[in-house]
Amino acid sequence: MSASSRDGIWLLDDDASMLKALGRLLNSAGFTVEKFSNPADFLSELEQQECRVAVLDVWMPDMNGLEVQARLRRDSPKTRIIFITGREDPSVRQTALDAGAFGFLAKPFEDEVLLQLIHKAVTR
Repeated sequence: MSASSRDGIWLLDDDASMLKALGRLLNSAGFTVEKFSNPADFLSELEQQECRVAVLDVWMPDMNGLEVQARLRRDSPKTRIIFITGREDPSVRQTALDAGAFGFLAKPFEDEVLLQLIHKAVTR
């Protein structure tokens, strides 16, 4: 798959090591990656350019992933959202999916599972 801005994946996670690892994984799979460690920067960039697929951490200090999802739904309704979380909570999972999340993965997850989910999100 050739990487282009259309295949750009935006990552939002306050855990620097997770952000770095996911960035490497997606780059190696041919995706262009934008990495953000805080929701304000992510949302600010959204005002400048379109986001096709966003991979969001659920639990972050300033704004949680569900709040970011609500802003994305309003400001970028075509963006496909995949959540990742280190704290599995069935009610949070259900809330995210009911609000239109494309996928929801609990850490640790297999790299291949995330890549397959992202490929599906990009091609739909």
